[in-house]
Amino acid sequence: MPRVALFLIDGFEETEAVTTVDLLRRGGVTVETVALADDRLVTGGHGIALQADQLFKNSAPESFDMLVIPGGTIAYLDHPPFMEAIAAAARRGQKIAAICAAPAVLGALGLLKGRAAACYPGFEERLAGAVIVKDRAVTDGNFTTSRGPATAPYFALEILKILKGADVSQKIQKDILLA
Repeated sequence: MPRVALFLIDGFEETEAVTTVDLLRRGGVTVETVALADDRLVTGGHGIALQADQLFKNSAPESFDMLVIPGGTIAYLDHPPFMEAIAAAARRGQKIAAICAAPAVLGALGLLKGRAAACYPGFEERLAGAVIVKDRAVTDGNFTTSRGPATAPYFALEILKILKGADVSQKIQKDILLA
């Protein structure tokens, strides 16, 4: 069963995090939420607190099939160990997905140069060298990006397609009445 780490930092976009966790788990993917603070209780941008499964300092990002970064904030950029973990994952060719403002993490690391990428409107300049697209979700190489809260189901379904195949993604899409 594929394993995904979904990272949470104060200010994260709740819709993007919860929708992604929910749809991936429906599709048979093991998702572990990882708090970047020293407390497993992380508060999103709209005051909804989630209890993460584990703390970043105790996690092993290299052990996951994919790393997922919900948006809502660019506070991830101010967490050097996290940024190094993402850079190391990219060097290994690990799959990385980011939505909304979070593709700025990939942009700051120079990982999107020449690649198709989507983000929340107004963050395009933070995706250094990317070919900006307005798709609901796009995968180019080992990077998957998406635009924002309303595209979260498409983001999750794209990840599901990558990890479990088109049939599973389409089944979940139908199950949630998105098809």
